Amino acid sequence: MPQEEFTSIDELLNHPEVKKVTSHTNQELIDRRKSRPPVCDALTFSYTELKDDTRYTFDIDREAGKVLPKIINNKVQKVVGVESPDDTFKENYCKKRNIGVVFSGGPAPGGHNVIAGLFDAAKKANSKSKIYGFLVGPEGIIENEYIELTGELVDSYRNLGGFGMIKTGRTKIDTDEKMTLSRETCKKLDLDALVIVGGDDSNTNAAFLAQEMLEDNIQIIGVPKTIDGDIQVRDAGRNVLCAMSFGFHTAARAFANSISSLCTDSSSDVKYWHICKVMGRVASHLALEVALQTHSNITLIGEDLANYTDKKRLKKNGETGENDYTAYGMTLRHLSRVICNGIVRRAAVGKNHGVIVIPEGVLEFINEIQIFIIKLNTIIADYNKMHDNDFHSEFILLEDKLEYLRRLARRSIEEDDFTIWNTRDNDLFNDIPEFFQEGLLTERDSHGNFQFSLVETDKIIMGLVKDYLDILKENGVYKIGIKSEYFKKILTKDGLDPDYYGSIIFENYGKDEFLLRKPTIMSIKTLRQALIKKGAIKRNNNIPFAVKKIYEKSVPNFKTQVHFYGYDGRGNDPTQFDCNYTYNLGLTVFSLIANGATGQMAAIKNLEFDFSQWEPVGLPIAPLMHLEERKGKLALVLEKSVVDVNSNAFKVVEALREKWLSAVPGKDNYRKPGPIRFAGKSEEDRPITLKLNAL
Repeated sequence: MPQEEFTSIDELLNHPEVKKVTSHTNQELIDRRKSRPPVCDALTFSYTELKDDTRYTFDIDREAGKVLPKIINNKVQKVVGVESPDDTFKENYCKKRNIGVVFSGGPAPGGHNVIAGLFDAAKKANSKSKIYGFLVGPEGIIENEYIELTGELVDSYRNLGGFGMIKTGRTKIDTDEKMTLSRETCKKLDLDALVIVGGDDSNTNAAFLAQEMLEDNIQIIGVPKTIDGDIQVRDAGRNVLCAMSFGFHTAARAFANSISSLCTDSSSDVKYWHICKVMGRVASHLALEVALQTHSNITLIGEDLANYTDKKRLKKNGETGENDYTAYGMTLRHLSRVICNGIVRRAAVGKNHGVIVIPEGVLEFINEIQIFIIKLNTIIADYNKMHDNDFHSEFILLEDKLEYLRRLARRSIEEDDFTIWNTRDNDLFNDIPEFFQEGLLTERDSHGNFQFSLVETDKIIMGLVKDYLDILKENGVYKIGIKSEYFKKILTKDGLDPDYYGSIIFENYGKDEFLLRKPTIMSIKTLRQALIKKGAIKRNNNIPFAVKKIYEKSVPNFKTQVHFYGYDGRGNDPTQFDCNYTYNLGLTVFSLIANGATGQMAAIKNLEFDFSQWEPVGLPIAPLMHLEERKGKLALVLEKSVVDVNSNAFKVVEALREKWLSAVPGKDNYRKPGPIRFAGKSEEDRPITLKLNAL
């Protein structure tokens, strides 16, 4: 078929095929927009009502009761379908309403479906109701920046990722002035309700707004959003009321698919260790899910590290009668040794490659780092208090700061009552990479706190790993196993006796599939000495080419590729699970509003089970709050949920660590989760962690 000729670029661009392939829409996008998620049974009725579920109670923080008295006694509310209520109920349920909605914090896949569910339910009850979207986060409320959401606009974002419809921001309504401006905006728009879609801080904000605006008859409803998965709600009896915030499943699947590709690359190119840092500053839920999705060779779980106890040191302490409280909790040095052990064991069976998954906030679980931060904060604060000069002005260079710490360590030897910085502290601190020492000694923020967000977690850990691997290589411990058949082939080809040379070079010759050179053979020089000693060569002879080749292949070169997974996952189009979850959250939001609720967080109970068991509920925010240190002060916040090391999901990962490390001959045990598919029988219906924890 002859190629078409175009007389101009305009003619080319107007060609139907060119228009089709360069359009910003495609069939996947069209299918997503058209799709309508299934609806929970209770939400299929024409009307819904709320019923207090008194089975669930909470341990209420005294400060929460004091600060939020108007909403502290809110109960868990179950959404119940009603087909034919009385006329008064119908009239109130279906009255015209003005509802505002705002995204707060980082994007999470599925947010648009929260709006879509709310919009559909509100318009179904009364087509004259108006939904306003505040622009660029809470700042839009403060500055009265908004748009009215239309059916056309909502339809264009159904089942799509991001928060592009109205954008998002991180402004907090945390001062009297901001609260006053927010109230004025709500009154100008004659809002009946304001919906805040966000994480723990945002839902905390929702509680304070509900308290402040109760007398104004403005309802405030929160929606749990965070890809980190650290908003999980249980009552005082540990009953699960909200198993996971929305966006988690999509982000985990997106990360897992990319990391799975690196597993494939690692076992193909066989020369890189891929270091994959995944989002999750406070909790390691994403790392845990990624491990289950991919079977990465090594996965660090921060909460597991926090529980570590150095039993050898405790035993030694018992013998000497000393109390060494730093034996509790993982140290950076020991963590690097644990990782090195896995790397060395894989190299011994010819696998000098692999994949390591590290949660973004893993260092916050390292006991010695927390101790360093506390001690250094105290040292810097004490210095500033006792001297006219500022610590950072007095000690400008890192070496000056380190010398000051050395002086404190020497002082601890001379003065029994001086314990803030001892010789062990100094030794451990000197093990830390220089750039991290600089970071730990950098100027604190305006509240005197260490700025953890500036730390390059992967760089710190892998720097220690590389240093220790170099030591192990020099000591003949870190080496690549040579396949016995390959060794015999190479030596035979060069006219040499494999059995003769094998017994000289290798410690396990004739015993294992992969041969390991003797620990005493650490260099070409020591190899030569071993051959001369056994009479294989004379002092003036060269090492046989084939023998030298085998030695060089046994010398590892530790190469890494570092990857960060965060923004790509949170901007992904949502999985079917997150689409269904968030649409039903939106419907639940309207049910709460229509029934007069405020200070509640919309949630879906039984997420860990089949969709047929999902139950829409309203959860009281105030009873979930507790005092926590934020910026040097105690503040009421919604508690974050970390990985439960007693959960089924963690126990499974812990039990399969050895299998997934695959430090044995043969193939690795990698799992291919595949890309996110919006539909199809092969698409999973919920996160693996939820499936396991539901057992």
